Amino acid sequence: MNDHVKLWESALVEIETAVSRANFSTWFKETRIIKEQDGVIYLGVPNSFTQQWLNKKFHNSILKILRQANEQVRALEYVVEKESGEKGGNKKNPTVTPTISMPLQDFYINKEDNLNPRYTFETFVVGPFNELAHAASQTVIKTPGQTYNPLFVYGSPGRGKTHLIQAVGNKIKKDFPNKKVFYLTSERFGSEFFTALQENKAQQFKEKYRKYDVVIMDDVQFFSGKDKFQEELFHFFNIFKDSGRQLVFSSDRHPNIIPGLEDRLRSRFGTGMVVDIQEPDRESRMALVKTKCAVHNIILGPEIIDYLASTIEDNIREIEGAVNIIACQTQLKNRELSLNEIRNILKNNAKPKRVVAVKDVVKVVADYYNIEEESIYNKTRRKEVVHPRQMIMYILREDFGISFPSIGEKLGGRDHTTVIHSYEKVKEELKKNPLLGQEVAQLRSML
Repeated sequence: MNDHVKLWESALVEIETAVSRANFSTWFKETRIIKEQDGVIYLGVPNSFTQQWLNKKFHNSILKILRQANEQVRALEYVVEKESGEKGGNKKNPTVTPTISMPLQDFYINKEDNLNPRYTFETFVVGPFNELAHAASQTVIKTPGQTYNPLFVYGSPGRGKTHLIQAVGNKIKKDFPNKKVFYLTSERFGSEFFTALQENKAQQFKEKYRKYDVVIMDDVQFFSGKDKFQEELFHFFNIFKDSGRQLVFSSDRHPNIIPGLEDRLRSRFGTGMVVDIQEPDRESRMALVKTKCAVHNIILGPEIIDYLASTIEDNIREIEGAVNIIACQTQLKNRELSLNEIRNILKNNAKPKRVVAVKDVVKVVADYYNIEEESIYNKTRRKEVVHPRQMIMYILREDFGISFPSIGEKLGGRDHTTVIHSYEKVKEELKKNPLLGQEVAQLRSML
């Protein structure tokens, strides 16, 4: 197996955990690295549509993952290897899509601790929406392992959780040079544990992580319903905590409402400090815009800053993305942009908000399974109704992020525990039943 194959197989493992199963199967199935030249990776794709979609939707993520695996990678280009039924390699003039290289320093990850040096407290904007989480982290970095252990930070995606918990790691590393710090995602923890079990190297896996003084783990909602991984995390947690070493976790929700999480882990997470990062207020969003502008060395007028802060209300990551786009356009045009120009730029690059009415989902699913819409809301336990109802609950939660209590209320006043059970049942069945996966994909396309 050559280096290109190994690099892409490693990248695909990371990509598969970051995108939906449908997206992975659709866009990454027939891809491969053709060559690497002067730090540029040439990725072979089956057709121009895949080429355009990867470049538009996944380019930054792919490039980041490749750079984490090989820090020499500086850019990524796409090559159409087959088109209109032609076999790979038969196309005489493969199409290459040039892409904009991203600054290497933006993606440099320290291989020893897996921390991104960009994530520091100096670049972390503090406001009413995150001041409690920030204050808790300041306590942790003064006396690691002694106060607020574990520190558990939760909040919706894009609100700065990863920045904050990695800033904890970078600060401890700076102030306590003798302490070994390590950051990882829960997906990586689970993937490495699974590999260790397959290769009969469980003991080596345990020893690897127990050599650290501080472990920071992102996105622990990944452990939902994964009993074997939870068991290993539980034992790891006890050994780490009992020896006075610091643990830091993040999740997209409070540990008490992560579905499929064992009670003993919920209890352990609650022994330290559990803090949330809320939706940023308007003043904080304005401060975020100014901070990101300073990073790019650009100046925006008060009306533009106000417009950005008013337009992007929930997601810090989207604020950063908007400023990145403005900075790029400013450099290309070599002048300051007007408010109208920025409006047009953001309109063309904005991610459409996905809005759904529960009754519309009910109608689509009921039509698909050829049952009466009214039966979904009734208390009946007939098999022909129970399955469609469970599919509705799964889609409302998985695709639209509606809370379990709200789903139960809108579907006939059901208890939220019933909704959680239905969601988990569909989620587990999807892992072993490809036909169910096809049903979900068809329903999603209809929606």
